[in-house]
Amino acid sequence: MEGLTNIERACVERAAAEQMLDRVEAWAAVNSGSRNLGGLAEVGGMLADAFANLPGEVRFVDPAPVEAVDENGQRFELAHGRNLHVRVRPDAPLQLLFTGHMDTVFAADHPFQDLTWLDERTLGGPGVADMKGGIAVMLAALTAVEAAGQHQLGYEIVINSDEEVGSLGSAALIAEAARGKRAALTYEPSALPDGTLAGARPGSGNFSFTIRGRSAHAGRNPEDGRNALVAAADLALRLDKAKGPRLSVNAARIDGGSPNNVVPDLAILRVNMRPATLDDQARAQSLIEGAVALVASEHDVAIDVHGHFARPPKPMTPELEALFGVVKRAGTDLGQPIAWQPSGGVCDGNNIAACGVP
Repeated sequence: MEGLTNIERACVERAAAEQMLDRVEAWAAVNSGSRNLGGLAEVGGMLADAFANLPGEVRFVDPAPVEAVDENGQRFELAHGRNLHVRVRPDAPLQLLFTGHMDTVFAADHPFQDLTWLDERTLGGPGVADMKGGIAVMLAALTAVEAAGQHQLGYEIVINSDEEVGSLGSAALIAEAARGKRAALTYEPSALPDGTLAGARPGSGNFSFTIRGRSAHAGRNPEDGRNALVAAADLALRLDKAKGPRLSVNAARIDGGSPNNVVPDLAILRVNMRPATLDDQARAQSLIEGAVALVASEHDVAIDVHGHFARPPKPMTPELEALFGVVKRAGTDLGQPIAWQPSGGVCDGNNIAACGVP
């Protein structure tokens, strides 16, 4: 740590003394899967207590309404947990944004629930790396910076409850918190085991295509039917043919169908698409519209499209390159080599970058 100033060295030492491991063990012991509202509320309360040590306003923000499509093709409101929001010195000249998420991919009924020491340096458990460990690092660093008296720095913190399922209920809060910020850091784990960070990211959109055909008997009058399942399969194949290096297309599931002796009149196709750039996203949107129109016409079915590109692409801009350069220099001062590369994954950084904040 020879490159550190006295203030920086004091911050590093103070952060290292924080009880990060104890916090991670306590937070990860409570299941906070994205749909476990009770667990999210419990973990959110624990996080609020911990972040109350910072000199700012700590509050919970209700999620925005989120609509989804069920297995019968009906739209319904999907409940999400509340989001933690912290604001410190909003009038300071330099404003930053820090984000994390309290939810995990592991539901309360998933078998992976327990913390286990894999070796003397490695703790395994739901959310330990992604990203309760990241939240503990964030809090330790900010606590150390506050102790150093760096009051020219103001910041907001958003710890949302739905990042693993697309941040649909927290996207508006993230966009508002990003307003006017010089830069943002989100505390996801690194892209690779050697510590390499995720640089450029594609966008991501989740879509549900509800196809409604016409029921008929498979033996007596099949010609009167309009097979929704076949139309869904045709739509899936048309979209799949468009995938390539700049657009990932994953037809993930078809719900619906009927007994074998009935022409099915309902199918719901679920698709994820990941465009590399905004231009690719626009082309993907045109692809969806064109394929839907053709399949609806050729199969004489009605198709309702639900969903959108909730994660815009995050390209490696000059501003983002500059921010990564700052992080790399900080790593050099700490004796830690830092590199980055493109990743196929998405995160709240996509939403922040779309606001013009690196």
